[in-house]
Amino acid sequence: MIAKLKGIIDNIGEDCCIIDVNGVGYLVNMSSRSLSRLKQGEYASLLIETIIKEDSITLFGFQNPWEKEWFNTLTKIQGVGGKVCLSILSALSPAQLSQAVAAQDKSSFLRASGVGPKLAARLVTELKDKIVTIPIEYMGNSDLETTLSTEASEEKTSTKEPRNKTPNTDDSENQTYNNTEDVTSALTNLGYQKIDAYRVATEVCLNNPKADLGTLIRLALKEFNQLEK
Repeated sequence: MIAKLKGIIDNIGEDCCIIDVNGVGYLVNMSSRSLSRLKQGEYASLLIETIIKEDSITLFGFQNPWEKEWFNTLTKIQGVGGKVCLSILSALSPAQLSQAVAAQDKSSFLRASGVGPKLAARLVTELKDKIVTIPIEYMGNSDLETTLSTEASEEKTSTKEPRNKTPNTDDSENQTYNNTEDVTSALTNLGYQKIDAYRVATEVCLNNPKADLGTLIRLALKEFNQLEK
């Protein structure tokens, strides 16, 4: 089974590319988002998911492990095949997918070709405890801006006390998102649903940007205790 290919991009199509590996051309299906980052004639390294059926062997390519992990997660949903997965990954980055699932945002999935209202509803429901957490180093500026704008929007409509935002610097953003990932992981290991852990971790980390990890976890557990009362 092919898991990775390194070679020269020979041709780029609408939803696939041909990568030349030592004189052998492999047809690799990819999201338009990933294809836009490739350049014909240049060297590339692609992670590969090989789908074997009775009458075909299909290669799906990815530029980072988080896109591939989301692909494998999405294909476990009934009615979602490889082509639909690529359509979703073309419309939403891995980070945006995590945010859409956490927010139970069906409209985001409707941006993908081939995804109707019924499938979008099933996706947010069945993916709610399967969020793929994206480390900050794999998030582009647009992903960070989307997350921050989402948090700002939620703050305006919330009846709670306004959140204390972190300073608008790269270092503070990195620390906040790294802390969110670590707190989410800790809460999940303690038995909490990942979607609930992600939401609580995000709020706690934004409200306490200077707190250490141990303090953030304790605050998150306190928040869960208050919600359960």
